[in-house]
Amino acid sequence: MNFNRRNFISGTLASLLIGATHKNLLAATPKHHTEHEPLLNQDDTLNPPGIKVAGIKMIPVVKGKYKVWTKKIGSGAVKVLILHGGPGFGHEYLEAMESFLPQAGIEMYYYDQLGNNNSDVPDDTSLWTIPRYVEEVEEVRIGLGLDNFVLYGHSFGGVLAMEYALKYQQHLRGLVISNMAASAESFLKHSNTFKKLLSPDKAKKLAEVEEKGDYDSPEYNQIMMEDLYPAMLCRIQPWPEPFTRALRHANYKIYEFMQGKSEFLVTGNFKGWDVWNRLPEIKVKTLTIGAKYDEMDPEDMKKMAKLIPNATSLTCENGSHLCMYDDQRTYFTGLIKFLKSV
Repeated sequence: MNFNRRNFISGTLASLLIGATHKNLLAATPKHHTEHEPLLNQDDTLNPPGIKVAGIKMIPVVKGKYKVWTKKIGSGAVKVLILHGGPGFGHEYLEAMESFLPQAGIEMYYYDQLGNNNSDVPDDTSLWTIPRYVEEVEEVRIGLGLDNFVLYGHSFGGVLAMEYALKYQQHLRGLVISNMAASAESFLKHSNTFKKLLSPDKAKKLAEVEEKGDYDSPEYNQIMMEDLYPAMLCRIQPWPEPFTRALRHANYKIYEFMQGKSEFLVTGNFKGWDVWNRLPEIKVKTLTIGAKYDEMDPEDMKKMAKLIPNATSLTCENGSHLCMYDDQRTYFTGLIKFLKSV
């Protein structure tokens, strides 16, 4: 895999087209509806009224200044809002969900966090903070009319899921924390162990890169893409298309502002994040998911489940960070069993 992860950034984003096409679509909307033709999307002022849009709804956030993209798939008594990771990645790499959840009678909602993929992409670093994203999740919940729902968070989405539950758990019937430890320090402690997999020559090169802070170098990207990501991020080849598509569309400005340029050193505002001591405050039924080869320590997932009063833990023995792909059977069997139990 000989490519630079930062070169995946797309030159254009579909979200930029939304505003330009909205007026044309609105002009084409029929003005009259018979009593046999129910008006669709009556509460959605950001989509053309009366038009089916495949479950897509644009939700106003940041007090209406921006909008984010959401999509509903399936229907059922159990409703799940899915928070993707990154920070700076969109929902796309989680599209495996729609091959399993709707068929199990579970209603699911994707959404692209502000700055990602199909949502608005403002160039304002003051927006890229954990507390602001938590408030965005609440705005999305309100915009979708969700209550008594399950919140699912993967990776950085797990950070938001934990923080949301600590502030707004009265709206939750369940919580899923997938592949995310309860602190930045825990994540770094375990992810750094993967350096031991490198050959002496590559370990030396990586050490030189880290000493210089030259994370844009071809050497760093080659080591990550050819050696470390295939070991701890996704262990199947070729990588699933939804994942490579998500990489192409990623907003690395957000990733670098919040995380930093290295997988093994947090320099952004995610640095110092820690909720280990607050986990007992989460009272809703919870599932933590870890994986044997994940950059997050699966033992941390088990520890989190012991600290959360009403939690259980699932470990994917053949999986890594994207165990919804490389240990798919274990992942979705456990996830669906939990969702049907809440």
